[in-house]
Amino acid sequence: MDISFTVTLPVDTDSVPFVRGLCRSALQHLGIQGAVVDEITLALTEACANVVQHSGGHARYEVGVAIDDRRCRITVWDDGAGVDPEAAPTTLAGRDRADGGTGLLLMQALVDRLDFRHDPDGRHRVTLEKQLSGGRPPLRLLARD
Repeated sequence: MDISFTVTLPVDTDSVPFVRGLCRSALQHLGIQGAVVDEITLALTEACANVVQHSGGHARYEVGVAIDDRRCRITVWDDGAGVDPEAAPTTLAGRDRADGGTGLLLMQALVDRLDFRHDPDGRHRVTLEKQLSGGRPPLRLLARD
C-alpha cells in the first residue's frame, strides 16, 4: 500500500506537531516499526522547525510525504532564505564553532538520504529519505538499562 499527501502549512510553531502527527499516523497505519516511525518523525520535526526558525517572514510552507513498501520520502519546500548545510557543524565536536545547533547532524543520523536544493522557482527544498525495510537498523536514541 502507498500513502502520499502534501499539505500547505502556516509558518508557525503549531504547524510542526500537526504535520508530525499526520506523518506518524500514516506510518503507523502501514505498520512501520515504532523506532523507524520515531526516527522519521523526529527528522521531519527538525526540517520543519528549521523552516519556522529561518522563514524570513514568509507565511506558508509545504510538506510532501510519500510512503511505499520500501521507503518514506519527505520533502519540505519554503520561500525563506533556506539553510546553508555547509555552515552547519559536520561533527558533534564542531557544534560549538557553528552558528546553529545540531539539527542537520541529527537529520543526517536519522535518515538514509538528506538533500538540500534551491529550485528554479526560487523555493528551497529539503528531501529526507528513509528505507523502511532492508536498510540499516534503527538508531537507539535512548539507552535503557
